[in-house]
Amino acid sequence: MTSTLFDLHGRVAVVTGAGTGLGQAMAVGLAQHGADVAVVDLSLTATDQTVAQITALDRRALGIACDVAQPEAIPRMFEQVDEQLGPVEILVNNAAIGSHTRPEHLGLDEWQRVLQVNLTGSFLCAQQGGRRMIPRRKGSIINISSIGGATALGRGNFAYGISKGAVLQFTRDLAVEWAKHNVRVNAVLPCQFRTHGLQAVIDDPQFDSDNLISRFLVGIPINRLGEPEDLVGPVVFLASDAAAMVTGALLPVDGGNLALNAGGSHTW
Repeated sequence: MTSTLFDLHGRVAVVTGAGTGLGQAMAVGLAQHGADVAVVDLSLTATDQTVAQITALDRRALGIACDVAQPEAIPRMFEQVDEQLGPVEILVNNAAIGSHTRPEHLGLDEWQRVLQVNLTGSFLCAQQGGRRMIPRRKGSIINISSIGGATALGRGNFAYGISKGAVLQFTRDLAVEWAKHNVRVNAVLPCQFRTHGLQAVIDDPQFDSDNLISRFLVGIPINRLGEPEDLVGPVVFLASDAAAMVTGALLPVDGGNLALNAGGSHTW
């Protein structure tokens, strides 16, 4: 008998920041397990490739241009999902921006922009998703945080780390608030994953690229960078009935990074 624990057929998912990288991998992975997916990114051009991959799986896909830093755009985005795919049951809050500015040089505009996208945008998407999930008493919200939200990364990740740490507390509080409605809220904490965003950091002239990669790997006992596909299994699990009793969880997908003491080593 085939298990249906991870079967997402008949469910509608919204994935923000889904045009490339982690968001694309998660959106396609949810579709591979049966979900219909709203692919959200800054422009429709950015969503095209992900939409094509999902429709090739014979699942419904909807590309939506939405900047989660614009509060008025988020209700309109969810209305489009309602009209064209149906009520959302799975929300992956993945849209985020980085920041690599030392605290003493960080401008207020950059600080506010990072918090607006990474924290406020996630909250407003969760609020819209929750308003649809609560009456139906079914839903899973998955917030993509970071190891930088649980421990300090340094190297000017100040605003980014604070925003991702806030996402963890937002996850805990919302999980408690909405547990009575059977709406589950969990977070995933990736380490450094091989994405366009990470490559931009590696190529940034303020860093020594070879030393930076070596520094990443010193903190990852599995001894490799994450690949976008490494997030698919954890996210499908949290979205599915296999995680029916899981809420408020903060799941590291980090190759052992958070398990490793800062003074420890995975080499002899």
